[in-house]
Amino acid sequence: MPLSAGTKLAWYEILAPIGAGGMGEVYRARDTKLDREVAIKILTAVLAEDPERLARFEREAKVLASLNHPNIAQIYGIEERALVMELVPGETLKSPLPLETALNYAKQIADALEAAHEKNIIHRDLKPANIMITPEGVVKVLDFGLASVLSRDREGADPVNSPTLTISPTRAGMILGTAAYMSPEQARGKAVDKRADIWAFGVVLFELLTGKPLFAGETVSDTLAHVLTKEPDWEQVPVKVRRLLETCLQKDPRQRLQAIGDWKLMLADDAPIATAPSRSRLGWLAWGVAGLFLLTTLAVSFVHFREKPPVAELMRFQIPPPEKVTVGNQLSLSPDSHRLAFVGRGADGVAQIWVRSLETLAARPLPGTEGANGLFWSPDSRFIGFAITGKLRKVDASGGPAQSICDLPGAFVGGAWAPDGTIVFGGVFHPMMRVPEAGGTPVPILALDPARKEIYQGFPSFLPDGRHFLYGRGSLETGGIYLSSLDATPKQQDSKLIVTTQAAAPVYARAPNPDFGYVLFGQEGSLMALPFNARRLEPAGMAVTIAESIASTRFVEPSYSASATGVLAFHTGRPSGNVSQLLWFNREGKHRPDRATRGL
Repeated sequence: MPLSAGTKLAWYEILAPIGAGGMGEVYRARDTKLDREVAIKILTAVLAEDPERLARFEREAKVLASLNHPNIAQIYGIEERALVMELVPGETLKSPLPLETALNYAKQIADALEAAHEKNIIHRDLKPANIMITPEGVVKVLDFGLASVLSRDREGADPVNSPTLTISPTRAGMILGTAAYMSPEQARGKAVDKRADIWAFGVVLFELLTGKPLFAGETVSDTLAHVLTKEPDWEQVPVKVRRLLETCLQKDPRQRLQAIGDWKLMLADDAPIATAPSRSRLGWLAWGVAGLFLLTTLAVSFVHFREKPPVAELMRFQIPPPEKVTVGNQLSLSPDSHRLAFVGRGADGVAQIWVRSLETLAARPLPGTEGANGLFWSPDSRFIGFAITGKLRKVDASGGPAQSICDLPGAFVGGAWAPDGTIVFGGVFHPMMRVPEAGGTPVPILALDPARKEIYQGFPSFLPDGRHFLYGRGSLETGGIYLSSLDATPKQQDSKLIVTTQAAAPVYARAPNPDFGYVLFGQEGSLMALPFNARRLEPAGMAVTIAESIASTRFVEPSYSASATGVLAFHTGRPSGNVSQLLWFNREGKHRPDRATRGL
């Protein structure tokens, strides 16, 4: 029964009740010997009447008493089935909190866990109710290691704060922890180690940022089912912490963060903090411009996707084009972002590939690439793939003879090079094809859809997994960007529409979080960026404009390119080089301007 004020336990005088939990009632008390206030937790009768558990509890309490850390509530001793602890002023952890406040508390929680783990002590029951915040903002973690000695309770009405469940920590089939915060291995009754605390740390941080429990059900059983099967919605949390949370919340402990002291390494320090797309011109990207150079009248801007908000700083410098060379709008950044390839047309009217290191001021031509178009790089940034006179070829970006890969079945509409050596390319009046980088006969990977009157599929761009790719497809009237995979035959393909746009030439731009990036595409002369979840394979927000006056003509290689390091280069100004115009004349040879049509 509850203790009343004035009750004595040894030399401790009960002052007032504080609360109750899975272990029993907690009281404020006065230590009459040392004249200080303490917290006393009266253990449950079930625990106190079990000699084996009580003995084990006393042994563990001695170990826990050895923990001396500013973020861990101290244990002073045991008296008459009562645990005497440091009295921590303040309140339990509440949510939601601003990002910086949540990370401040997360650091202190992690420090407490690390100190305990170094002594092979596992909390097993980390949750907001066991975390106190003092008026000075200091975190105090309570009940370290005590979950292993608690008694089995019935399913509670409040599964989020349900009593800690346990059998014996030395027997198979144990269940330790509070339902909504326990790790999958705890929920399955398996043995646990410090990685269970790392999981709970991730669950607590997720709740701090969102204000909502990550796993919650009507009953404890429902909550445990969510722990075992539910995948978190990463779009609810800031980009800065997604990688950290994803590593903490891996259901397989072997894939989880292995040491809590490494948590800071998982933070994307250079990622934007926004959790939802902005409708502003910079939008969700919060990008910074790393540089800009001019080729004739065309501006080529470099946008870096890894800078911090709020405002991008623009640096400009001029680089003259190669002498007597007209630069078109085709360009392609190497995946490592060290070199830029573009097509330039000399005084003789012959176009060829030029390569410029971003660390030098000079560009140089690549012999043997005369008439090239449709540039794309190998994943190791060594080779440039291109189309020429009915052939698909590659050339070493440092120089050397061009090598043939395969014959082209028709017009070439962009290519992409997968990490496994597969090259995918598109065309007009023929479907997307695939061919090994070493050469061979190309085979269809998709099929044209006659019901849609499709005439082209092209401009593939691989996602980070190296298997899925974005591409454009459509007819003269409609077009869109779709998603497909290397792992399916043309008949098995289930292409997924990502966004509808006439200028369907997608480029995937990576962000620091490997599961997050942007689908870039042209629309009505503007360069658009659509937030994209590469793990879920679906858009993660609304498209925003990041540049204007960008060439976006269909069937023409896009005038923008992104590296694997998060850098984007694009042409500003009117498109040139690859754009022509059809002019109409009547029977008398007079020009009909009213019938002029923008060409392909």
